Amino acid sequence: MTVERTGPPLFGTERETLRAFLEFHRATLAMKCEGLTEEQLKERSSPPSTLSLLALVRHLAEVERAWFRRVFDDNAAPMLWSEKEFDFQAAYDTTGASAEEAFAVWEAEVEHSRRIEREAGSLDLAGHQPRWGEDVSLRMVMLHMILEYGRHNGHADFLREGVDGTVGA
Repeated sequence: MTVERTGPPLFGTERETLRAFLEFHRATLAMKCEGLTEEQLKERSSPPSTLSLLALVRHLAEVERAWFRRVFDDNAAPMLWSEKEFDFQAAYDTTGASAEEAFAVWEAEVEHSRRIEREAGSLDLAGHQPRWGEDVSLRMVMLHMILEYGRHNGHADFLREGVDGTVGA
């Protein structure tokens, strides 16, 4: 699979720009994982940390669910690998995890998030964030997700370099 990544527009509406930056970061995560074996995806490049590229994919699938599905569709939707929201260690534990399953789940959650965003009449769409017990806007969620992916794509750069020496965008 070859990952195609398009840079965000230099000019665009607020929504187009947020959408494009989020898609850019989603594609960046996929690029960082591209061409690696399951064993390589599970490599922990900075012991004693349990973080690996596969752990990031699992974590970001949970983050997509927590910030889109659980906020705008179903506050009670169960997390994917964790007992509760933001239990990072459960997602990071890739013992017995399947890369194929993790990517399929991540892609399904991303598609669900895309649908929510596409169908929203406005970035002012309000949803309830169960962890905070407060309402948040779609705008805030999209910006949060851009920051979340940006931070973890920085980790992915470091992890990928440790796995096979690949560096770059």
